[in-house]
Amino acid sequence: MAKVDYYEVLGVARDADDKTLKAAFRKLAMQYHPDRNPGDHTAESKFKEINEAYEKLRDPQKRAAYDRFGHAAFDGPGGGGPGGFSGDFGSSMSDIFDDIFGEFMGGRRGQRPSGGRERGADLRYNMEITLEEAYSGKTAEIRVPTKIACETCSGTGARPGSHPKVCTTCDGHGRVRAAQGFFSIERTCPTCGGRGEIISDPCEKCGGTGRQTQERTLQVNIPAGIEDGTRIRLSGEGEAGLKGGPAGDLYLFLSVKPHALFQREGADIFCRVPISITTAALGGQFDVPTVEGGKTRVKVPEGTQTGKQFRLKGKGMPVLRSAQMGDMYIQVVVETPSNLSRRQRELLEEFEQASSEENNPESAGFFARIRDFFGGS
Repeated sequence: MAKVDYYEVLGVARDADDKTLKAAFRKLAMQYHPDRNPGDHTAESKFKEINEAYEKLRDPQKRAAYDRFGHAAFDGPGGGGPGGFSGDFGSSMSDIFDDIFGEFMGGRRGQRPSGGRERGADLRYNMEITLEEAYSGKTAEIRVPTKIACETCSGTGARPGSHPKVCTTCDGHGRVRAAQGFFSIERTCPTCGGRGEIISDPCEKCGGTGRQTQERTLQVNIPAGIEDGTRIRLSGEGEAGLKGGPAGDLYLFLSVKPHALFQREGADIFCRVPISITTAALGGQFDVPTVEGGKTRVKVPEGTQTGKQFRLKGKGMPVLRSAQMGDMYIQVVVETPSNLSRRQRELLEEFEQASSEENNPESAGFFARIRDFFGGS
């Protein structure tokens, strides 16, 4: 059976450039890939045909031979034909997929690692501060157990005076390939563990890892106005990288302790203050502390009800990295007296007898609405 023209297989013109060839192959390969068409023998056959066409046309010399001799360019022993080209299809397919699909792996396929250097791990440190410390900010000293570059081998992992050797199994790439049918499977080199190098004479101090464990002391600046749950990133303060690779980062997670008097909402501070029934009725004043460490006086007008809020402007928390300040809100709660003496009870009963709806407008209005609801009864 005569073979279909390679250009027709890929659906491109005979003068198509390399970019057009690659785009056409990628589109068709995705469409007819066996993984997307399980059990479809027609798709499998088409997939092989597409691969063969692109394998020939992607190479300038093979393409020139094909343009001149057609399929006869690849006939003969070993597929050499007049063009004298090798027919190692499995190997060429591996190259094709490296070329076309390698970019989907972040451009890492086939790249040689830089001496097995790897970035160090990021670290997390949980820190709890008080609301007052969040208000004013602070410089904290923390102790973090971490891995640092080995001082003896300077992070290379090799005994001083010796050097790592290129892995002969993977040729320094850190990965090896195994052909399976039309594909090649790439995996981590079992000899060097993906590092591309072999340390035949490891450092005695670190055992060839290039790192050693040590507790470090760091100074951390906590800015004023920091909020609960804030994360601070300290670049390069994490674990040292392998074989001299860059260090990871340290992430400081902050939590603010609950306060005995204040509740915080953003930059505002709330304080719930109970007052006596006489203070609420007759008016009065009281002192409350502020988060900055001082105190302020709050005046209560006559007839103050539970839930009334008094705003103290600028007495809240600082806004992070800003000159602005939040406010403080005092919410009063009228406390009903308990454990009354006989005299106190008598006075309250006299007060009740002398009271009118004008003294209790909210309750009078509420019960009036209830009467209306039940038809005036």
